[in-house]
Amino acid sequence: MSSTDTTMQSTPRTGRLVPIVVFVMAIALIALTPFLGNYYIRVVNGLLIYILLGIGLNIVIGYAGLLDLGFVAFYAVGAYTYGLLASAQLGIHLPFLLIVLIAALLGMLVGILLGVPVLKLRGDYLAIVTLGFGEIIRILVNNIDWLTGGPKGIARLDKASIFGIEIAKPVDFYWLLLATVLIVATIVWRMEKSILGKAWAAIREDQDAARGIGINTTNAKLAAFATSATIGSIAGVIFAASQRFVSPESFSLQESVLIVLMIVMGGIGNIVGIIAGAAILILLPEVLREFAEWRILFLGLLMIALIILRPAGIVPRSFGPERLMRGLFGK
Repeated sequence: MSSTDTTMQSTPRTGRLVPIVVFVMAIALIALTPFLGNYYIRVVNGLLIYILLGIGLNIVIGYAGLLDLGFVAFYAVGAYTYGLLASAQLGIHLPFLLIVLIAALLGMLVGILLGVPVLKLRGDYLAIVTLGFGEIIRILVNNIDWLTGGPKGIARLDKASIFGIEIAKPVDFYWLLLATVLIVATIVWRMEKSILGKAWAAIREDQDAARGIGINTTNAKLAAFATSATIGSIAGVIFAASQRFVSPESFSLQESVLIVLMIVMGGIGNIVGIIAGAAILILLPEVLREFAEWRILFLGLLMIALIILRPAGIVPRSFGPERLMRGLFGK
């Protein structure tokens, strides 16, 4: 048997091994996390929040091919919506689910307002404008003391509750975040397979060609920004509710860059890749906490190695939910 035949036979086995490992790790995470201490549950909660943010930003970067470095602004919009509507800051104490709805609508509106001025921008120009937008939002919340509390932030936020069930403990937020991530991931995956998702893919490959075949690129881009912003705002609400405190330091440029790195390292345009990228960038620093002096250097070297060895990401775009099912069940 030739080496080519051997490769052809071994590749499917290797391809099936990866999704099985991913699936087993996901089941283990779901099953074991509630029985761990509060510290580990908080770490996993942070991971789930970043996965949610990664799924949101992936719509703009991975599906539509638009480089957005100001995504953290929508995260801040959601967090401060909860901070203002569920605290003594304005004397308003609205229910958690109502605030989620308000934040989602507000995030969608802000996403559209960002999308309109940048419709004709591409590449580096788009990245610079969105970066500036993110910094503008952070500077605003840092300086409007009478509304946002300025650098001190807003403390003593109301405890979240859903249908009378209080959500206050880390394990409560774990289940809330897990359910939210699963629902959002399913919706986004279905959107990718829809006509709108095909339009995003066409824009990603060639905007001029997409416009030439009759795709309304303006509406498609605005839909990408609006959907992405909505998810980011929802993540911000859950973050603020879990911390019961919100301040500008949580929404710096570094956060936007971290989310972009998660997508690039994990695999652009792939939800499974986002999970892999988030696991490396969020969990690995916690594992290496005892080596605080060296962990940043180690992470930097790891990023360089991954970019050189896996330029398409840990889990390339071709590895989607369909391939996961084929790997698990051999179909």
